[in-house]
Amino acid sequence: MTSETSDPRPLSPHLQVWRWHATMLTSILHRVTGIGLYIGAAALTVWLVMLATGTNGSVSFLFEGAMAWVTRAGLIVLTACVAFHWFNGLRFLFWDAGKGFDPKGSSQRSVVILIAAFLATGIVWTIFLTGGAA
Repeated sequence: MTSETSDPRPLSPHLQVWRWHATMLTSILHRVTGIGLYIGAAALTVWLVMLATGTNGSVSFLFEGAMAWVTRAGLIVLTACVAFHWFNGLRFLFWDAGKGFDPKGSSQRSVVILIAAFLATGIVWTIFLTGGAA
C-alpha cells in the first residue's frame, strides 16, 4: 500500500525543523552525559577492582608520561558530566513538582545550568590541581 503522493516533508518534526534553543541543548546533553557517566562509572569500577586485587601495575601507564594528560582530560570530562547531570537533575525535580515549565524561564534556567556545571567543574579541578584540598 504505497501512497501516490510524494511529500518531501518529514512525518514528524526533526532537529532540522526546529530552531535551536538552550532547553533543546540541555535535553540532548542530559542524555549524552548520562551515557558518559555510565562509561565513566564502568571504567572507574574496573580501575578500583584492579587496585583491590593488586594489579595496579597494569594500569600505572595511565598516570605516567603523555598518557597522564589523556587520563586527566577524561577525568575532567567525567567531572563535567557529573556536574551537569546533577544541576539538570535539580531542574527535573522542580519539573516533577509541576514548576518551571514556562518557555522563557526554562531557557534561562538551561543557560544557568550550563554555566553552573562549567563553573563547578572549573572550581573542582582548580582546587584539585593546585593542591587546595590537601
